Amino acid sequence: MGKDVIVACDFSSAEQTLSFLDRFTGRKPFVKIGMELYYAEGPEIVRQIKARGHKIFLDLKLHDIPNTVKKAMAVLSRLDVDITNLHAAGTSAMMEAALEGLTRPDGTRPLLIAVTQLTSTDQASMERDLLIKEPIDRVVMHYAETARRAGLDGVVCSPLEAGKVHDACGADFLTVTPGVRFADGDVGDQKRVMTPAQAKAVGSDYIVVGRPITAALDPVAAYERCINEFVDETGIRE
Repeated sequence: MGKDVIVACDFSSAEQTLSFLDRFTGRKPFVKIGMELYYAEGPEIVRQIKARGHKIFLDLKLHDIPNTVKKAMAVLSRLDVDITNLHAAGTSAMMEAALEGLTRPDGTRPLLIAVTQLTSTDQASMERDLLIKEPIDRVVMHYAETARRAGLDGVVCSPLEAGKVHDACGADFLTVTPGVRFADGDVGDQKRVMTPAQAKAVGSDYIVVGRPITAALDPVAAYERCINEFVDETGIRE
C-alpha cells in the first residue's frame, strides 16, 4: 500500500471544481469531495470527476442511527468512490451497519474510515463543548480501536496521532490525516498540524491537503511539492 496526497476540492460548484482539475494535465490527484461540493452538485459531480480518472474520497461524515446510516451507505455504494467515511462517535453498532450497507452484492465496497476528533478540536474545546474530560490522545485511540473492532479500514485523525494509531491498531489500519500545511504556510483554523514531510515521518498513509494547494498561485506546483515531500521516492503510488 502506497502513500498518497488527497486534494480537498472544497469548492461550491462543479464549474469551479472542474476548472481547477483542468489544470492537472499530467498526474491526476486523488480528490476529496466534501459536504460543500456534494450538497451543491449531488452525486453527478462524483461521476464527472471519476470519469476523468481521479480516485475519490467522499467525505460526508455520516452520523445517525444505525439503520439510517446503513441505508445511506447502500446508496453511496452505487457511486464508484474509493474511500468514504463516518463519525466514530456514532458507536460500533452504527459502524457495523454502515459496513453492511456499503458492501455491494458482489462483496466489493469502498474503503470505510471513521472520523475520530476533528483537527479543529483541541483539548479545551473538547472538554468545554463535549464534556469529554479524557486526554484527547486517549479519546482518539479509543475511537480508533472501536472502529477497528467494528471492521473499518482506518480512521481520519490528526497527523499527530497517526503513529499511535498504527501502534494500537496495526500497520494495515489506515490513517488519513488532514491538518497538513507547508512549513512556510498559514495554519488557518487547523489547530493540530504537521508538514507533509513530518506526516510522512510519523506514518500517515494519506494526507488531505486543501488550501495550501487549492489557494496556491500554482496549484499544480504545490501539489507536486506535496508529493515530493510526502510520497516515498520509490513512488509507491498506485
